[in-house]
Amino acid sequence: MEKPTDIFLLIGQSNMAGRGLLGEVADLSEPQVLMFRDDIWQRAKEPLHTDKATAGVGIGSGFALELLTQAADLHIGLVPCAVGGTPLSRWMPGMDLYEAALSTVKQALASGPLKGILWHQGESDSNDAELANSYGDRFQQMITRLRAELGAGEVPVLAGELGIFLATEEKPRAYFNVVNRHLRRLEGVLPAYGFVPSNGLTDKGDKVHFDSRSLREFGTRYAHKFLQLAEDYD
Repeated sequence: MEKPTDIFLLIGQSNMAGRGLLGEVADLSEPQVLMFRDDIWQRAKEPLHTDKATAGVGIGSGFALELLTQAADLHIGLVPCAVGGTPLSRWMPGMDLYEAALSTVKQALASGPLKGILWHQGESDSNDAELANSYGDRFQQMITRLRAELGAGEVPVLAGELGIFLATEEKPRAYFNVVNRHLRRLEGVLPAYGFVPSNGLTDKGDKVHFDSRSLREFGTRYAHKFLQLAEDYD
């Protein structure tokens, strides 16, 4: 099997891990998209993540498929490390999910270069005013450290907007707009960082998770933002 030419780390919580129902969109069947699972590269298939039994269609597949339409000679390697239901605190340096992702992506990078980091998280931090208001500083600290530990300099980082449907959840995430505001404001502050809007995307009926078609579209938007930031894809 070909080794990836371009490696992307997928981190965050359930919407990055993907909770879209399988069968609602075309299967991920592109041989130039690989995933790093069980310490080896293999042909990617959904679900990319195996964090929970509910894992399904996610952002990473749409991202990879769109990137191939723009640069057909790539062999894209996805490193799925997102875990549903997790707060930013567990993704901070020294904490379990940060260290697990760091270890996994270092193994993957023996095969090729890291070209980007895809992040979607914040729902778990949207229930608490203090966590929401400190989100931007904490996220910036985490990304700065992660780039440094990977020797990744200013590798592009993409973060997606939390869904507006969180406002209509049975128990609304009262501070999700605060988290979104922090994520948006980091553009121009955090180097090589892009905020990916989720306007117009819909949930799967639970007011928490994007549906399959929206996740594919979200991935496409991540790819377009990445291409704006990545000079070597011109």
